[in-house]
Amino acid sequence: MSTTTGRVPGTLVRARDRDWVVLPGTTEDLVLAQPLDGDREFVAALFPDEVCEPGFGRPEAVPGEAGDFASASLLRTALRIASTAGAGPFRSLNAVAVEPRQYQLVPLMMALRMDPVRLLIGDDVGIGKTVESALIAKELMEQGSARNMTVLCSPSLAEQWQRELRDKFGMEPELVLPSTAARLQKAIDDPGRSIFDHYPVTVVSTDFIKQDERRDAFRRHCPDILIVDEAHTCVGTGGNEQQKRYELLSALADRTERDRHLILVTATPHSGDPQAFAKLTGLLDPSLRTLDTTRSADRDKLARHFVQRRRHDIKRYVGQETPFPEDRDTQDALYRLDPDYARFVADILAYTRQQVRGPGGDHHQRMSWWTALTLLRCVLSSPAAAAATLRTRSLIAATRTPAEADKLGRAAAFELTDDETAEGMDVVPGSLPDEENTAGGRTGEAKALADFAERADALAGLETDAKLRTLVDRVKRQLVDGYDPIVFCHYIPTAEYVAQYLKEELGRSASVEAVTGTLHPDARQARVDELTARRGRHVLVATDCLSEGVNLQEHFGAVIHYDLSWNPTRHLQRAGRVDRFGQPRRRVREITVYDTDTGIDGLVLKVLIQKHKDIADQTGVAVLVPDQGRGVLEALASALLLRGKQPEGQLTLDFENDPDFGQAREALHKEWESAAERESKVLTKFAHSGLRPEEVEAELTALRQALGDPGDIATFAREALAQLGAQPIGDARDRGFKAPVDPLPTGLKHALGFYEDGDQTAAPGSAPRAQAKGRAKTAARDLVFREDLPVARGEHALSRTDPAVRALARYLLDAAVDTTLPPEERPARRLGVIRTAAVDRRTVLLLARYRFRLTLPGRKASDDPRVLVADDAQVLAWRTGDDGRRAWLSDEETAALLTATPDLNTLPALRDQQAARAAAELDDDEIHDHLAARGLLLADRLREAHQRVREAAGQRGRERGAAAVRRIDVQPSGAPDLLGVYVYLSVPAAQQPASGGDR
Repeated sequence: MSTTTGRVPGTLVRARDRDWVVLPGTTEDLVLAQPLDGDREFVAALFPDEVCEPGFGRPEAVPGEAGDFASASLLRTALRIASTAGAGPFRSLNAVAVEPRQYQLVPLMMALRMDPVRLLIGDDVGIGKTVESALIAKELMEQGSARNMTVLCSPSLAEQWQRELRDKFGMEPELVLPSTAARLQKAIDDPGRSIFDHYPVTVVSTDFIKQDERRDAFRRHCPDILIVDEAHTCVGTGGNEQQKRYELLSALADRTERDRHLILVTATPHSGDPQAFAKLTGLLDPSLRTLDTTRSADRDKLARHFVQRRRHDIKRYVGQETPFPEDRDTQDALYRLDPDYARFVADILAYTRQQVRGPGGDHHQRMSWWTALTLLRCVLSSPAAAAATLRTRSLIAATRTPAEADKLGRAAAFELTDDETAEGMDVVPGSLPDEENTAGGRTGEAKALADFAERADALAGLETDAKLRTLVDRVKRQLVDGYDPIVFCHYIPTAEYVAQYLKEELGRSASVEAVTGTLHPDARQARVDELTARRGRHVLVATDCLSEGVNLQEHFGAVIHYDLSWNPTRHLQRAGRVDRFGQPRRRVREITVYDTDTGIDGLVLKVLIQKHKDIADQTGVAVLVPDQGRGVLEALASALLLRGKQPEGQLTLDFENDPDFGQAREALHKEWESAAERESKVLTKFAHSGLRPEEVEAELTALRQALGDPGDIATFAREALAQLGAQPIGDARDRGFKAPVDPLPTGLKHALGFYEDGDQTAAPGSAPRAQAKGRAKTAARDLVFREDLPVARGEHALSRTDPAVRALARYLLDAAVDTTLPPEERPARRLGVIRTAAVDRRTVLLLARYRFRLTLPGRKASDDPRVLVADDAQVLAWRTGDDGRRAWLSDEETAALLTATPDLNTLPALRDQQAARAAAELDDDEIHDHLAARGLLLADRLREAHQRVREAAGQRGRERGAAAVRRIDVQPSGAPDLLGVYVYLSVPAAQQPASGGDR
């Protein structure tokens, strides 16, 4: 037993079958400690008589214990995978279940050069901004620079953020929404303690927390890290709601109150409004508000806080290819309205014009205007949407002021809101007049609307709806070509109508489901999972509730716009569901359905949507339409409702010659092109292509060597499973494989989530726990691995951070030190002896785990330094010379030994003799001295790596960075653990190699 003498904070101890880190407050009678590889919030008090030195202990050379040639490689890889306390400057990568692309580490490297972190991530749609921002937050928390964090986002994205943080980053975020806030607060024992003090990670609805009664409390208790998603919606010249968001963020960003870390995330940082962009960057640093990005010096200053890449910037980065679709095949699907439908649209248009041009006050005129526009959009969407809105009470008619009518009407007709969220936008706006405003003379209006609704009902079906026929034809074409499509509709009744007829037409040839705003956000993902889990082809019909926050690229390769959105950003988001990283197809498709009769959708497509695409293609900049296209849309509506004429029952709309519309279009395009040209001139600076690539490559190469190449992980998983009796079977779909679970040891099966009885998942006496989504594994008895992310639920990526890979590694480590297990359950051994032509004399390889005390500076000069524990797996080797002296091998020579294969069988007696000799040699002083010197050398290398990635750019950054760098220290923490000893013997010249020996 050991005493607490010398147990200073940061040292390691062993107790209760796990390793612990000693914490401040330890006394001679009690050791306060935190588990090294467990819950960071958990602290235990250990008694002196249960504490001992950490480590595996020395390998014992008992007869029959020495393993075969694969033991060294298996055990070394298992040790690297099982480690969750990396020694390098990127500690978070040891504790996340995602393998970041190399370009995704650039924002992390930028962040490590700041204190506090103030960063705007403006990467393109589908590049991985969520991973980039969450990785920074995870790193800050792993390093002790932050204790808690909050993500501010729209309600529709809250569950998506929760899943990403939980599944990929090992966090347990709580959702703070109107439906959850009271419950979360009630669960806290201390009524004076805030939700944000109690729960380490929270995901918060921006619109919920910005309200006056909650804003001040959040400002007082906002965590150390704040991530703001869709940050562009918090600035600009929008309405009162946007101003409230900006006021909240301005208060939270104020560094005079607190130096918190702030990460802003948006795919569209440039709104075409220089003032809005200045407000956005000013949140990071007030001095950035006045920068002129046309000046080189100002761009340099902004570049320290802003990263923005397009696909061509990162498609190949530091030698790594990122598989984006190579091309997007865009197609138009034009149709002409059937005669009865055309007459119906013409009659609706004539009716709405009569309502708009009729007498009435300003408020009545505004209500009539917006109700007419929304009715026309529903009629052109589908008979189902038309009938639904004609029978629904108008939300706009219930307003009390012209301003209120404009706000609701603009959101419903133009899809323009302060926050650009799609939540709630798929509900039909209604056309019936408000009951309180209905006098005797208004009953005729209600009767006319009821007659129109009956006519709409009669137009439903393939025989009378050319738009529906066009869609069915296009969907069938996509399925024949091997593309499973997503059909995007504007309104809930349209999506349900389309899904109904597609099911009837496609029958058993494809599964069809609809996902709309009627489902809770979490249920939407479940509906998609249910659809894609079915065998065969799939068609997903959705409203814009799925246009953001849900990644669909794995199962779908085409997007069909059944209804055009009048907000170009929405089309970008729709296409981004399939056209993103992880899409297995080289080409994706985007098909737009619109009519040639009214000209309305065609004009919107030309003036807004196609213009948006043209600007992005020509300049490489995705600039939001200035003022959300409000001016040109209102000019279009005026031309349609106030000045348009056509013979009764006919559609002959001509907007091109309308002077007001033409002027509005020219003004919009001029402003849009000017903004895009301005931003394109400075874009390359913020791609950070000049971020010292050779330095980045050196750090990433070191990181890959520490974590293991994906090929190493695949080899490890295959060999480990094969030696445990679960022979892998290749999968024709990709270079992954699957393996049967039943032959595996029971303990490993449970660690992987496979149980013979569901009750085994519960603790004795407790209720069975609910199975995690995608992990219901009592039925499927195969482990399925894929070469790379993304993977389907229940499957695994061949990544060191994948839970199944890590469980396999942990089992191999534990089994290697447990000599009571049967030999067939211990594929990795701590001792091994082989004969191989790879050496010409006896060579001994050591597998060692070094532990280090990493001291990082506090956030302020007056703060105490942060002491962290890290570990690093190392392989060392020596050969015995003719004079009997040892010669230590270089790192390259040692690495080559790991690939050596046996060329001659080794007799059991010789194997035991050599293993015992090698184990005895570990007591030599020379070996102790060399291992100690190696630890000091590794500590120096680690110190240099930590200092290098924290070097700040700019004069002020260099001054602060230099002071911080001087306070970084790395020291070995005790002697290394010697986990494995392996002897390589040369093959006698007189003997021929035996094929397959010791394999």
